[in-house]
Amino acid sequence: MSTTMHSFYLDRAAESRRDARDATLVNVRERFLASEQTWRELATRAKKVETQQMKLIARKSAERAALASASPSL
Repeated sequence: MSTTMHSFYLDRAAESRRDARDATLVNVRERFLASEQTWRELATRAKKVETQQMKLIARKSAERAALASASPSL
């Protein structure tokens, strides 16, 4: 089972939203809504990191391919 941090954080945000909806006390509802917001912010950051990692992997792969094609074969 492979999951990204982005999707993990979004799942936690949805869970917090459900908990807020089901809460009967105002302060508990507010705490869950604050938690949801935090999880969503973490998801946004994680998505940026994942995007940067994919760009880095692609760049390194292109660099390796360029080096391999420029190297003389033995």
